[in-house]
Amino acid sequence: MSACEKEVIKIGKQLEKVIKSDVSSTEAMDLLIQLKELPISLEILQRTRIGMSVNSLRKQSAEEEVISQAKSLIKGWKKLLPAQTPNKSSSSQKEKKDSGDDSREPSPPLPNGSGDGKSGEKGKSFPAKTNDVVREKCQEMIAGALKVPIEGCDDPSLLDNVDEIAAEIEDCVYTEFVNTDMKYKHRIRSRVSNLKDASNPELRRRVLTREITPEKIAKMTSDEMASKELKEIRKDITKEAIKEHQMAVTSGTKTDLLKCGKCLKRNCSYNQVQTRSADEPMTTFVYCHDCGHRWKFC
Repeated sequence: MSACEKEVIKIGKQLEKVIKSDVSSTEAMDLLIQLKELPISLEILQRTRIGMSVNSLRKQSAEEEVISQAKSLIKGWKKLLPAQTPNKSSSSQKEKKDSGDDSREPSPPLPNGSGDGKSGEKGKSFPAKTNDVVREKCQEMIAGALKVPIEGCDDPSLLDNVDEIAAEIEDCVYTEFVNTDMKYKHRIRSRVSNLKDASNPELRRRVLTREITPEKIAKMTSDEMASKELKEIRKDITKEAIKEHQMAVTSGTKTDLLKCGKCLKRNCSYNQVQTRSADEPMTTFVYCHDCGHRWKFC
């Protein structure tokens, strides 16, 4: 028995306790997040039947966050199921029915113990038609952002599954909010804006190659999606802002020789700090007591 399977069994027992004793949603969420981080295979799902426990929690819980996380887990596990051969299956069932034999051969258990869900067969769109104009428009917007050319990359195969990836990203966002309100739309706009950024082709490439999964890109912050150059700029701005705000106004030297460029008054104080090498002149930080404007000069 692998370490992963032992951990799944342990979490499964804890989930059963949560279901029976109606423990707080915080503990349930922690367990679901632990499951999401484990590399669970189809064999482990079938041996531990953890999908049944997660589905029971989904049905019993009244917390939207828990339900959404459980659905996300189940959806991911369903992709591990092998493609079905319906013709052979239906033919076999028909023969049993005609012979009067009601016994059914057990099939591999679905992770959530139910028959609904989206097919993972190659070539099928994911997810199925939503019949929701807003959701389908959002899928198109994400797909359009992913199709922005990547400089220095002429591999057309990257765009083979672009519509499928776009639909998966939208589905992950929708699963989190369970509606198309402003929070959902803001999250979609944020993904689209960052994915189509011409200065950040690396993000598109990593999403198209699934190095960044749809589940991950659906939850990433703007800072996490930003290009390396933008991250460096933001880092420098933050350092500069911290340095300026650490300058205590009370310890500055008051003067009327300096005029504020914003309010044009001369009620200022200044500090001088050696921010560069010793042979360079000191940097003067000025603060206007009337309007709060700050500036610096060398």
